[in-house]
Amino acid sequence: MAKHTRKPQTWLYPVPAVLVSCQHEGQANIITLAWAGIVCSSPVMVGLGIRPERHSYGIIKKSGEFVVNMPQASQVELVDHCGVVSGREHDKFAECGFTPLSGTMIKAPLIDECPVNLECQVRKILPLGTHDLFIGEVVLVHYDEELMVNGRFDLSAADPLAYGFSQYFRLGELIGRHGESVLRKR
Repeated sequence: MAKHTRKPQTWLYPVPAVLVSCQHEGQANIITLAWAGIVCSSPVMVGLGIRPERHSYGIIKKSGEFVVNMPQASQVELVDHCGVVSGREHDKFAECGFTPLSGTMIKAPLIDECPVNLECQVRKILPLGTHDLFIGEVVLVHYDEELMVNGRFDLSAADPLAYGFSQYFRLGELIGRHGESVLRKR
């Protein structure tokens, strides 16, 4: 098949669509981000690409902490809303009907309606271009107990939301597990 080329674009897909909650001096906000992912496994670190002009950028930079909340695909309209209106003029918790829960290790609130919440402390901020990379260490993970099946987290039941090419997607079926390809050859 013939390959075509393009100038560099954001073609790493899909990526998670996450709701990042933050708070500084009593002001809480939620920002929708798709430029998010695990960047280290020990210690567990996440990276968030955030534009400096975004309202949450300043809150996270001042507070030095944030929560990555993993929404469900069924919450796509709320996720989109949190990404297109500004917390400067909108109370996204109230408008979306989200319940803020107190963090255990940090002051930023968790979103109760999201099945997984990662409390994070900022370890580094790297200016990159249009976005700065916030590297946060995960200091505590919260998850809904009903998503555990036989001692494993049931990703299908979590109904994860993904993003790519300005579109939202629901992730599909389990088709394999890490390491199975080698085990099958034995």
